[in-house]
Amino acid sequence: MDLSIIIPSYNEKDNIRPIVRRIHEAMASLRDVLYEIWFVDDSSDETLEVLAELAATDERVHVHHRNGERGLASAVVQGFKLAQGRYFIVMDADLQHPPELLPAMYERLKQGTDIVIPSRFVEGGSDGGLGPFRKLVSWTARVIGQIALHRLRRISDCTSGFFGLQRDVVAGAELDPIGWKILIEVLVKGHYRTVHEIAYSFLARDAGESKMSMHEQWNYFRHLVRLVSQSPSDRRFFLFCIIGASGVIVNEVVLSILLYGFHMKDTMASILASLVAMLSNYIWNDQITWRSQGAGRKWNVKLPIFVAISLVGILITTLVMHTCERIGLIVPIGQAVGILVSTVWSYVMNNRVTWREIEHRERGDIVVTRESASTAFTRAKSGV
Repeated sequence: MDLSIIIPSYNEKDNIRPIVRRIHEAMASLRDVLYEIWFVDDSSDETLEVLAELAATDERVHVHHRNGERGLASAVVQGFKLAQGRYFIVMDADLQHPPELLPAMYERLKQGTDIVIPSRFVEGGSDGGLGPFRKLVSWTARVIGQIALHRLRRISDCTSGFFGLQRDVVAGAELDPIGWKILIEVLVKGHYRTVHEIAYSFLARDAGESKMSMHEQWNYFRHLVRLVSQSPSDRRFFLFCIIGASGVIVNEVVLSILLYGFHMKDTMASILASLVAMLSNYIWNDQITWRSQGAGRKWNVKLPIFVAISLVGILITTLVMHTCERIGLIVPIGQAVGILVSTVWSYVMNNRVTWREIEHRERGDIVVTRESASTAFTRAKSGV
């Protein structure tokens, strides 16, 4: 089997026959391609009856009905397990994803691209099928995902439900999504090096009702939190901040001991307390935040770099505080802004310099390419 088209469905009885017809029409240009259509259905209306009738008369259509289960993303994961194709393409049952793009997606996968994503935000694409409020919700979800997860940042439409991939991308991946955004699970946990985005226009729904709800939005945020907690490179910044906060406590405790226990002078006590806090931060960051599983730089190289970056961070905090003071902000607010700026500086520099070998090993190089709508549809019509 060359291609498996996986379609999660929930109460889409009026859209089932049209989407199957349009898939067959689109795939007609690829005459030698063996493909199957898998509907993973959670419906409670007459959708299952329509699917059963189609499966009985069309050998390419297969149906897996789940009783008592809901969730678009988990339905797609079930589809991955059932599908026999070398390549997978996932799309919604509501006809907002145009089947006419299937040949272009297939050809890209056949040429070796790991993941193909039709995008509303590549030149020539459009999200016109969404109303103003849904556009705002979609934009917010997309931006939050890109901020939280580094593998999403170069993908223009990371929350899309329309994508294709090589079977090997998800082979062995522990996919355990919540809610409806399966693509971000694949992008974070999948095994891939290349992503290609194709511009397309997201269409308005002709039949059926949208499944979007506040519950699904809540599931999306839960999903992001889970993915961040499971991804070492994405949880790293939060660990860095927590350890930085612990350094403040260490600093204050050591300062108090030196001042009131050993009656040391203020300046010397402050310097020593800061050095102890820096050493504490370095040890915890080396053992937890950037925990190395292999050979890397030794501590006598990393520690001086860490201290130098920390000292620059202190300078940045002071400069930002004074700048804020000049424009009329009170010192505590300016100091807070300075700490925020210096924290980002320190994290980025330690990531890229102090523990660079770990970051490079974990992230690898992902290549993202794009093509416009006109190019994509030309390819789709010509089958190349």
